[in-house]
Amino acid sequence: MTASARTAPVTPFRSDAGRAREKRAADTRALTQVLFEQLSGLTPGSAEHARVRSALIEVNLPLVRYAAARFRSRSEPMEDVVQVGTIGLINAIDRFDPERGVQFPTFAMPTVIGEIKRYFRDNVRTVHVPRRLHELWVQVNGATEDLTVLHGRSPTTAEIAERLKIPEEDVLACIEAGRSYHAASLEAAQEGDGLPGLVDRLGYEDPALAGVEHRDLVRHLLVQLPEREQRILMLRYYNNLTQSQISAELGVSQMHVSRLLSRSFARLRSANRIDT
Repeated sequence: MTASARTAPVTPFRSDAGRAREKRAADTRALTQVLFEQLSGLTPGSAEHARVRSALIEVNLPLVRYAAARFRSRSEPMEDVVQVGTIGLINAIDRFDPERGVQFPTFAMPTVIGEIKRYFRDNVRTVHVPRRLHELWVQVNGATEDLTVLHGRSPTTAEIAERLKIPEEDVLACIEAGRSYHAASLEAAQEGDGLPGLVDRLGYEDPALAGVEHRDLVRHLLVQLPEREQRILMLRYYNNLTQSQISAELGVSQMHVSRLLSRSFARLRSANRIDT
């Protein structure tokens, strides 16, 4: 082996796909710089200003998709996350000052991610979590990822608490808060366990249930009638006796039984109107 071969620098291997990505990123940065130079010389609100601004948004949408991919594990539709991140991109474009010497992706990324995090904090959760606990959960989540890489396994609650210098109870509370983005239905909790669903285990509607209230009302009204009229109603509608049988039972005429029944019904209707 010659001396020149021994001292030749080692060139890192890059695939064609990697080189293509780097070229696209460089082209995007160059085009973004040109568009910002054009935008700075245009009057806000003009048609040309709106056209260049829209071109800036479209050119930098890959930045939004890259940021949104970090939240893929949140089980939220990625299209919604990208839309929210695009709002952050627009805000960054409106606030960016090219003269500060900062690359636009470096300036825009915190704004895009901040907008997405705010969306998850304020709009996605179906169970309200205090802001303090949510912010602490973000720290717990980050510490969990770092410790997993460091130890090659999932960290314990004590390790996370020691890393963040907080009580273990706070770590456990944050873990519970992290599960509260979506409320699981009781029906979904039965899936896969071989048992019938909640709907299948609910009791049927008893058709006689509506009569319970009516019977209680009738009982309340009956006690307000004279004793003989109560007995006649009981014989007629509970013992199923005819008016002739009732007249023989009480030793009165059938006509008198009929009049007493009519009077009892009138009193019951009148008392029902007063009670209701």
